[in-house]
Amino acid sequence: MFDANGGNVQFTPKIGQPTIDGNRVIVTVLGQDRVGLIAGISTILAEANVNILDISQTILQEFFAMFMVVDLAQARVDLAELQQRLEAKGKELGVKVTAQHEDIFRFMHRI
Repeated sequence: MFDANGGNVQFTPKIGQPTIDGNRVIVTVLGQDRVGLIAGISTILAEANVNILDISQTILQEFFAMFMVVDLAQARVDLAELQQRLEAKGKELGVKVTAQHEDIFRFMHRI
């Protein structure tokens, strides 16, 4: 990779660590599978300038489940506003969408 002056730039990602502590949110999407689910949810995130760090989705006998780890560090909205937008899109798409701060998600889903 080169900088604007043609010099080398080193990039060393820190795998498995948040870009900025406290800005990671877990988005879950559950419901009947249909066309446009990933596009609909990711569009809401992109419009809010939310970065998707990780995504996993599966379909089990027509039941759709998706989990996303997103970063709100550069977001144009706060978590409450993002939750409202995602819930509204979920209703439009016929699925249940939740967004929880990573710490709360981990606490609620610990074994």
